[in-house]
Amino acid sequence: MHPLIQIIQQKYLNPKAENLRPGDTVRVHVKVIEGNRERIQPFEGVVMRVRKGGLETDFTVRRITHGVGVERTFLLHSPRLDKIEILRHGEVRRAQLYYLRDRVGKRARVRELRASRARVVGGTPTSEEAQVDSAAPADGAEEAPAEAVAVEGGEG
Repeated sequence: MHPLIQIIQQKYLNPKAENLRPGDTVRVHVKVIEGNRERIQPFEGVVMRVRKGGLETDFTVRRITHGVGVERTFLLHSPRLDKIEILRHGEVRRAQLYYLRDRVGKRARVRELRASRARVVGGTPTSEEAQVDSAAPADGAEEAPAEAVAVEGGEG
């Protein structure tokens, strides 16, 4: 892409945009304009895909409402998005979760990513990681490194 176009697009990028991945359960707060009044409408579901492309980055969220699957695609840097809350991180092995369209009920769920493998979003630790850090000894005594605790002759 031409450097001049990148400079112009930089002005319109949303600095609060989250780092979404397929499988995450999110709540997207969308600004809806009805007549002369504006309100915020939340849409909660599983991120099915994320298409990256700078300013044109979009993501698709799927939820089941009254037994009917509803998919909605949002532009990540749109001014109509008020905020995006990541409720849980899902453990998936695909970039696009189109197989969820064929599944019903409990089979349509995405397994939650365990805290040990969870990633840090936005530079702040997840709540589980913060609890682990707060449980550290306060007297300044540090724990022994994992390598020093290993038993001799472990791998062989």
